[in-house]
Amino acid sequence: MKSTLPAAFIQSLEGLPGFDRESFCRAHEYPEPATAIRLNPQKPFDVFGVYGALEPVPWSRWGYYLPERPLFVFDPLWHAGAYYVQEASSMFLEQCVRQCVDPSSSLRALDLCAAPGGKSTLLQSLLSANSLLVSNEVIKSRAPILEENLSKWGGLNSLVVNNDPRELGRMAEYFDLILVDAPCSGSGLFRKDPAAIKEWSPDAALMCSRRQQRILSDICPSLKKGGILIYSTCSYSAEENEDMADWLCEQFNLSPLRIDAPDPWSITETKSRKYGAFGYRFFPDKLKGEGFYISCFKKEEGARSERLVHKKPKWSRLPAKDEAVVRPWLNENMPVNLYALDGEVFAFPSALEQELEAAGGNLYLKKAGARIGKIAQGELVPAHELALSAALNEKIVVIPLKKDQALQYLRKETVTIDMEYKGWATVQYEGVNLGWVKVLGSRINNYYPKEWRILKTEKNKY
Repeated sequence: MKSTLPAAFIQSLEGLPGFDRESFCRAHEYPEPATAIRLNPQKPFDVFGVYGALEPVPWSRWGYYLPERPLFVFDPLWHAGAYYVQEASSMFLEQCVRQCVDPSSSLRALDLCAAPGGKSTLLQSLLSANSLLVSNEVIKSRAPILEENLSKWGGLNSLVVNNDPRELGRMAEYFDLILVDAPCSGSGLFRKDPAAIKEWSPDAALMCSRRQQRILSDICPSLKKGGILIYSTCSYSAEENEDMADWLCEQFNLSPLRIDAPDPWSITETKSRKYGAFGYRFFPDKLKGEGFYISCFKKEEGARSERLVHKKPKWSRLPAKDEAVVRPWLNENMPVNLYALDGEVFAFPSALEQELEAAGGNLYLKKAGARIGKIAQGELVPAHELALSAALNEKIVVIPLKKDQALQYLRKETVTIDMEYKGWATVQYEGVNLGWVKVLGSRINNYYPKEWRILKTEKNKY
């Protein structure tokens, strides 16, 4: 379907490095958006055996292009968190992190505008187990999808919070790495969302740039001296990209960092007009990806640190008798502390106990680590999140399912399994956990969360 780009929009791009009016317009008139997935390294499976030959995303260790867009809702591996459907251009964040920090060290990282969770799950895959990831979503209604996607991803070292950037900014000199994937005019996604074209205007782009300045002003004080700020948008507008890079250098004495992007990748490197800040533009007529901009900075000066106020947490350490009930369910090689909150047990890395108290005690906490379940009559009723998490003991009984059985399970239908075992078990598809069942002789209870169940009835396109 053809889409008409506003004349004012095209005019605003004239003169930008990498912009070719004819090929850019053709890419929007006859769009062929690429569908890409990024694998979860914590949940390996035979990706080529399942999906056949796939083309790698050149700037991502775990990214692959699919030959066509399937109905992901009918793929059990998508529900299991074995991969994330992510726009290929935004996977370049991986290069920025790898080239700007040492991911194997212990870091405090913040994804400021995190929902729905694509970049947070990528950060969690990159960071060490002893690093803290704080994933923030300021819009309360968007926080649940962020929680869901991080739960499916299965890591333990993350907090999901729901705070205004100003509140996070009060945690002065706290974070080693901050990602601001800023709300923007969205022009980079016109091919995927043609309806957004009608909402674009020069005034809208300018309004977004002012909003971005406010967000960055609020959050920059929380970045440590020597810390890294990564700024990105899905906009083409210079006001939201290179001009914002100049503004950051001027207001916060940030030093721009250059990222190695080899020529075959066809990513356009730009420099801002005043400070020569490096930026990286993705044009859909030059590569397999949508419009995207990203730039990286190092903070050269530090402000006076505020002492964090350790408020009394709402959670408490799990009593020893309850801990004895829970521990057999957990991975012995993954040291975690167990806590009680609102009648549920959650696990968080032992090495990050102080970080939980500091960050969790100062922010509006929505989720920490992994939910383990509830204790009832001296026994654990396991949470769905435990089945998907790295905290699960590998000795728990596993029941492999074929695809039709897996889809029955994900619809929360009765799954027929012939086995003598009685008790709790995880069901798997292609070696990846889908969730819990309880085998009771001739009956099997399906414990898949009803709010996540498949409601559609179309046939699978894989």
